[in-house]
Amino acid sequence: MTAKKVAVVIGSLRKDSLNRKFAHELIALAPPSLQLEIVEIGELALYNQDLEENGATAPQAWTQFRQRLQAAQAVLFVTPEYNRSVPAPLKNAIDVGSRPYGSSIWSGKPAAIVSVSPGATGGFGANHHLRQSTVFLDMPLLQQPEAYIGGAAKLLDDNGKLNNDSTREFLQKFMATFAAWVDTNAKA
Repeated sequence: MTAKKVAVVIGSLRKDSLNRKFAHELIALAPPSLQLEIVEIGELALYNQDLEENGATAPQAWTQFRQRLQAAQAVLFVTPEYNRSVPAPLKNAIDVGSRPYGSSIWSGKPAAIVSVSPGATGGFGANHHLRQSTVFLDMPLLQQPEAYIGGAAKLLDDNGKLNNDSTREFLQKFMATFAAWVDTNAKA
């Protein structure tokens, strides 16, 4: 059985962000049926339709991002919450990937969301705003288990590795469920 390619899109741009650390932990916990790879979003220019209209060539970063996501069979979003929503770079990546109209790279790709926050609510607002976008983008989204990781800074050791067994077990179950979701919903 060939592993399904999963693009991991991290909403935080910080090199040492909690979300990046959790993304690496999720990758390590994934079953062998998934091949996860982080797709960076920090170099994407703000989406502006003028940059690819009337014969203009889209910025190279947009084209590379779209190609990498097009090659993926599924998407795992790992995001913090900014002002009860997703960070601007993540929303921009969604917009870049959904354009030009009729050429969305998101359509039909099974997805899951893990929101990570040092706060108690675990990025609930960002998670649910992103869910709204995935519905519009026609992405079959894993509904259960939901993954809101609150108090995230306390769940990692000094090396950015999980130090909490119940969180590790939950995330391992989450990734196994996501793998089954991808297997059921991914296009060939």
